[in-house]
Amino acid sequence: MAVGTQYLAQQPRLRTSSMVFGAVAIAALLVAPFVFYPVMLMSVLCFALFACAFNLLIGYVGLLSFGHAAFFGGAAYFTAHAAKVWGWEPLTAILLGVAGAAAMGLVIGFVAIRRQGIYFAMITLALSQMFAFICLQVPFTHGEDGIQGVPRGHLLGFIDLNQPLTMYYVTLAIFLFGFFSIWRIVNSPFGNILKAIRENERRAVSLGYRVDRYKLGAFVMSAALAGLAGGTKAIVFQFATLTDVQWQMSGEVILMTLLGGIGTMIGPIVGAGLVIALQNYLAASAFPVTVLIGIIFVICVLLFRRGIVGEILELMRRRTKGAS
Repeated sequence: MAVGTQYLAQQPRLRTSSMVFGAVAIAALLVAPFVFYPVMLMSVLCFALFACAFNLLIGYVGLLSFGHAAFFGGAAYFTAHAAKVWGWEPLTAILLGVAGAAAMGLVIGFVAIRRQGIYFAMITLALSQMFAFICLQVPFTHGEDGIQGVPRGHLLGFIDLNQPLTMYYVTLAIFLFGFFSIWRIVNSPFGNILKAIRENERRAVSLGYRVDRYKLGAFVMSAALAGLAGGTKAIVFQFATLTDVQWQMSGEVILMTLLGGIGTMIGPIVGAGLVIALQNYLAASAFPVTVLIGIIFVICVLLFRRGIVGEILELMRRRTKGAS
């Protein structure tokens, strides 16, 4: 009884701490472009949202997808084509990318969720590679050249996205929208059912939940949010290429999520920031960046099995228990 009372007493403090941390983080992001290179920060935000979308699936449903590059890159292609060829306003073009990614998620998820474990992962990988081959062959993607020179245009007809700071704050707004959408999903009754499925799928079935529908819904939501990241990236960097849809991109987002911490809200953001920062700051060095990232990954797996943020949260829990 005493332990339960202490737990309930700690909840308001935990909520207050979370709100303070969130406010400080948002304030830091608002001033960040005056300290760091805005283009690098926009890259971090796009990939952080991509990693958060992937984490929604693996961290809260327990489904490991090797095919999320299809949604990220597919949305990039849809958005780039709509903005460059059709002349669509950037936000509308991004929404088209999100819709396209969600539709792809519905089709791929409908096929993949019928299997579990490694079979699920291999099906998503195979279907993703099929989509990458299609992107190489169809005319509108321009093959290996990709879609280049995508105009940023004017958001809502009057906000000039060609200004770096303006583009950064629009990207930040999209990232915050995606992040809080994921937070709302995870902390909703739907999210609680997803966690129950992750912990014990057979028990969830025995309780009467139609598990396949919940898994498919989570898969489509994850795909749509990955598409939001991909469409935003296409506008930010003004191109969409085969790199965005190939299996290496799926591997990269898995790496980001593992480094930061699976099943944590900010872990994928930390992982994405670490990987992108290493890629940018060490690009001119003689030492291969991929080798260094691989070494860091091995060290983190050996020393931080829960990821960087996961280990920090576990340490805080232990200290809280010790203090009580």
